[in-house]
Amino acid sequence: MQKASDAGLDLVEVSPQVDPPVCKILDFGKFKYEAQKKASTSKKKQKEITIKEIKMRPGIDVHDYDFKVKAAQKFIAAGDKVKFTIRFKGREFEHHDIAENLMERIRETMGTTSKIEQEPKLEGRQFTMIFTAN
Repeated sequence: MQKASDAGLDLVEVSPQVDPPVCKILDFGKFKYEAQKKASTSKKKQKEITIKEIKMRPGIDVHDYDFKVKAAQKFIAAGDKVKFTIRFKGREFEHHDIAENLMERIRETMGTTSKIEQEPKLEGRQFTMIFTAN
């Protein structure tokens, strides 16, 4: 402690779990700054996985379907998850077998580039299914 105060520095306990505890003589402010800087750089390097949602209707046309599936494949390639949502309006809900066929078509198309994280599920007036990268 005397050496640290003579040098104008602090005595910092680096590893308290070890027997005997390890201490260093250094500038505590600089030590905190470097630890904070190291934590922020490691946080920047992490990629946050986002869920991209692609909305469709049961009566979607072929070109629109192809366009949306191609966009979903780009999202998967970028490392994101993709949530397909098929929304029903009015009396479309009575024919949810059309949506089930559409979900099966999506599953077949996306099966080559991704895997299913969540099976098709009916939530209120919409079908949802989530894909993630292989």
